[in-house]
Amino acid sequence: MVNESTKVRSRSVFDLEGMPSIERAFPLGIQHVLAMIVGNITPAIIIAGIVGLGTGDATLLVQSAMFVAGIATLIQLYPIALGSSSYRIGSGLPVIMGVSFAYIPPLIAIGSQYGIAAILGAQMVGGIVAIIVGIFIKPIRKYFPPMVAGTVVFTIGLSLYPVAVNYMAGGIGQASYGSYTNWLVAIVTLVVVLFCNQFAKGYAKLASILVGILVGYVIAIPLNLVDFSPIAEASWFALPRPLHFGIEFYPSAILTMAIMYVVNSVQAVGDLSATTVGGMGREITDKELSGGIIGNGVSSFFASLFGGLPTATYSQNVGIVSMTKVISKFVLALAAGVILLAGFVPKVGALMTTIPYSVLGGATITVFALITMTGIRLIIQDELSTRNITIVGLAVALGIGISQVPESLELFPNWFMMIFGSSAVVISAIVVFTLNIVLPKKTIEEERKEREKLEKEMEVEGV
Repeated sequence: MVNESTKVRSRSVFDLEGMPSIERAFPLGIQHVLAMIVGNITPAIIIAGIVGLGTGDATLLVQSAMFVAGIATLIQLYPIALGSSSYRIGSGLPVIMGVSFAYIPPLIAIGSQYGIAAILGAQMVGGIVAIIVGIFIKPIRKYFPPMVAGTVVFTIGLSLYPVAVNYMAGGIGQASYGSYTNWLVAIVTLVVVLFCNQFAKGYAKLASILVGILVGYVIAIPLNLVDFSPIAEASWFALPRPLHFGIEFYPSAILTMAIMYVVNSVQAVGDLSATTVGGMGREITDKELSGGIIGNGVSSFFASLFGGLPTATYSQNVGIVSMTKVISKFVLALAAGVILLAGFVPKVGALMTTIPYSVLGGATITVFALITMTGIRLIIQDELSTRNITIVGLAVALGIGISQVPESLELFPNWFMMIFGSSAVVISAIVVFTLNIVLPKKTIEEERKEREKLEKEMEVEGV
């Protein structure tokens, strides 16, 4: 019999509980940080401008985004058991959490009308809604088969393509947007990522995203695409300030955020499922799914107290896990540590924000493509019957179609536009979820027999 104390812990990066050396794990963790850093701080910068925060408060909002993302990621990696109950806070899966772009439209609407305190108040209630969804996800999980979760993941991937392309072009609003220089740097970065991923071995293969970003960054410096001034302007140390922005509650704001948190929980089903399917080769368990959604709700509730905006699983990091198969929680914990450090040391985050958009776009477009393909892998786990194909196709068509033509809803109320006119994921999730419940279940065999019966009836009638 082997004594538990004498067991040697795995040091493999491909083992969920693996404890690889710092030298091996740190570069792999850093590429997760680089993949999420801009997406994590950008919503805070946008909202700070919308609600008219001063420079100091805007910096604090960005700092809180990093602090909360680090805490939320650690909660997901190392779940907190809830006493003797079967529930826990956190999924225990290798995922990265951060402030979500999906919430920006409603946050802008709420912030413009009521201010930052109303955003945080609605977010606090939304976090509670997510916790409730997580608690009851087991009995309702049957309504989220692979086809439904896969459609959400597939739509997430498709909706991220414009983000990647805009990054490759230099970032919307930038003076050099669409320049030859930006495209050159983006394409070189993309080629390096592809080469490392397909032809390299060892670290270069596993950390292909990081290698691509480093090469692109070095090339961008002499091309004057890197601005180092944010590093000089940022302070060395700063603490988050609880309740600095206050909290206010408005019914319309709360309702809007409650809907968004329910929809985001559906997206979490997709992201968490993509993590286990793409990175671990298995389906997600009820306990992992419940804990993941509860963990996100707790993180958002916690974030509202510190000025952090709503959190969600980061699809681009799910893509990295699926691409590299590196699932060691220790690797992602190192990433969370760096993210958390940036919440206390603004200069760390400032350094990472100097990476040009074109470099990030070239490095992440392959990740977004992989997310889309992971969605397809989930979808085809269910039969491709006419019913299922119709549901998936219609959900994607309405989601992507309406989000690309938001003016088609301009005669609807603002709150309707805010929720349904800006997010393909929201519409696709609602459509695929609803149709999967409403339309009668039919297998390919049942559909074949139905056609044969119809054909015989037509022959009898002489048609």
